[in-house]
Amino acid sequence: MIYGYCRVSTKGQAKDGNSLEAQEQAVKEAGATEIFKDAFTGTKSDRPELNRLMEILQEGDKIIVTKLDRLARSARQGLDIVDKIISKGGTIHILNMGVLDNTPTGKLIRTIFFAFAEFERDMIVERTQEGKAIAKHNAESKGVKFEEGRPRKFDDMQIRVALELLETKSYTEVCKITGISKSTLIRARKARMS
Repeated sequence: MIYGYCRVSTKGQAKDGNSLEAQEQAVKEAGATEIFKDAFTGTKSDRPELNRLMEILQEGDKIIVTKLDRLARSARQGLDIVDKIISKGGTIHILNMGVLDNTPTGKLIRTIFFAFAEFERDMIVERTQEGKAIAKHNAESKGVKFEEGRPRKFDDMQIRVALELLETKSYTEVCKITGISKSTLIRARKARMS
């Protein structure tokens, strides 16, 4: 059998060709006939669909993934997954790298690539933390309270007016009038009720 494995960190992830749909199309084009999909961070080793795939994998089967980081984000975890696949007699084809096998060269290559994947992840985390620290410092130096995440688009008064409109109008009408999305209104309404 030729299996495909696709993973996103969140269900809404859709950047750099990493959406589930883009991955699924790529592994199908490469020959995958059955596809397993997870929406979990690559740092978690307990992923339901990957676990299911590993259980049914038999000698001679092949697993196709689009990129190495779709399989794992840490060197140790990635090497463990690949070792399990190879020990079951399977092969793994990383579309942007090639087939990972059990030769000495194959072992070296996968160790190096997984180390780089982990390094890249660590650098992203470090840059994110640095950016937050700078934003916090800048906010505090201006006497403003630092809030993590995106700045709020609508203030409390705008939300309150929109919620009052909901008492006589539909979500669709209120969204058109205020420009506030339905999901924001639903969250605000739930928060007000609790």
